This record gives sequence, C-alpha cells and structure tokens, in this order.
Amino acid sequence: MDFSEARDRFIFHIKTARGASVHTLRAYRSDLSFFESFSEQELAKKGLSLEELSKRVVRRYLSHLHEKGASTGTVLRRLSALRSLFKFAQKEKWVLDNPLEEIDAPKREQRLPRVLIYSQVELLFSQPDTSSYLGYRDRAMMELLYSSALRLGEITGLNRWDFNESQRLLRVMGKGRKERQVPITATAVQWVASYLHHPERDEKDPNAIFLNRWGKRLTPRSVDRHFAQYLKTSGLSEHITPHTIRHTIATHWLELGMDLKTIQLLLGHASLEATTIYTHVSPKLKREVYDKTHPRA
Repeated sequence: MDFSEARDRFIFHIKTARGASVHTLRAYRSDLSFFESFSEQELAKKGLSLEELSKRVVRRYLSHLHEKGASTGTVLRRLSALRSLFKFAQKEKWVLDNPLEEIDAPKREQRLPRVLIYSQVELLFSQPDTSSYLGYRDRAMMELLYSSALRLGEITGLNRWDFNESQRLLRVMGKGRKERQVPITATAVQWVASYLHHPERDEKDPNAIFLNRWGKRLTPRSVDRHFAQYLKTSGLSEHITPHTIRHTIATHWLELGMDLKTIQLLLGHASLEATTIYTHVSPKLKREVYDKTHPRA
C-alpha cells in the first residue's frame, strides 16, 4: 500500500476510533509526512509503498534527525508516530514485517516542569485588562486553569453544560476522550459565571464557554498568542506557557498536603508515575525531605 494512503487511513482511524484531538491529528500528520519526505529523498523515488520502508531507511531517518539537532523529545515523538502507523498497518495486513520492531528508541531525558511561585501567579493574573470584555475572558480562563489544572485543549473544549455552578464542578474531556470531574474554586466559579453573563458576550457558538472576539469557540493557538502577550508585559520568563499553570497548581497542591493519588485523578494522568514528577519540582518539598533525613538538619 502507498505510504500516503496508509497515513491518511491511520489518521482517520485514530480520529474516529480513539477520538483524538485536532492537535493530536495535526501532530501525527506532520510527523508522518516529515518521514515520508525524507524517505522519498533517501530512496530517490516519489510515492513510496510501505513495503519499501526498511529498517535501514528508518535508521538513516533517525541519524538525519540527530544530525539536524532534533531534541530527544522530538525524535521520540516522530518515532512513536511511525510505530503506531506500522502497528496499525500490520493489524490491517497491509504489511507482513514491521521495520520498527528492532529499532531502539533513545532514552528520554527527564526534564522537570517549570512552576511559578504564588506571587508570580498573582502577577500574571493581574495582566489582563478586566475592564474590557476580552481581558475579562482571559482572566476568567486563567482563574479556571489554576483552579482545576486543565490542559489547554481541555479548557478551549469546554461547553456550557460542563460547568456546574451550583455544585462547583467541571466535566472535562481529557486525552483519549477520557472524561473526569474536577472541582472549581469559588473564585474561579465567580469569574466564569460573570464572564458567561457579560453584556458584551456575542454568541455565534452558543455551546462553547470561551469565545473569540467574533463569538466563535476560542482555539488553543489563540490562547497561546494572548498568553505570550501577558508574559511580555509581566516580565516573566518567555518559556512559561499555559501548561505551566497546570504544573504550578499540581505542585502547590502537593506542597499543601494533597496526596499523589488525588492529584493524579484531578490531572487525569493515566498512571501515578506521571504525577510523581512534582515531588522533584518543589523546593519546599525538597527542604522538608532534607530536614527530615539529614542527621544534622
């Protein structure tokens, strides 16, 4: 089977069977197309079939990524996309052999997530001009991000019926279409409820909670753009992203004594291992461990 056709069928499969997000679908398409372009150049041929893609081609591809200075995370992501495609191709009996079976993945470097101290959170939240409609929206969004540790795609995907004002609960559709309920702080409830009843709110999309200036659902890319603006005016590091707020509240929960299992459920992590990284992030927790274990502390 032609690689392009296999790629398109695979992407359709993860969209329909797994409920993959638009962001995930875009990433798979980009990574697989990048590999296809490299392979066509490597083999000096257009329109490759899956059977032509040998272990040698995959190894050359990995060498090419390293030569171009790709990070370990990028290499792992692109390799994972290929693995997923060929596993699906084997299942569908499009190929007999999987060239990825004997390919070793590089070891991932464990990078600790960036977190903000509370005064930095307050500084960031003070940046939107809440006397304007869009500034009010952005502040409500920040409050909800910090309240409930949402991913960017989760917050832009929220619908009105997901927001339970009276019970202070939020229904969130996470990765892999996994649903969870998370609590909301009284402060965040107040901001979101007020935003939903803002006199300047123009609803072209009556379902979405967060709307752009034209009344349609806000996109993650648009949130990133606004966030970058607020970071610039606040003087905070440009490496901070909306996802940093998720890491920040998870760390603050841990510092205040919340157990890891509860944090795992609130974050929607599939395994506890992903949540334990926050025990390595907090200077306060490190200090507590040091004081408890050092014989002369």
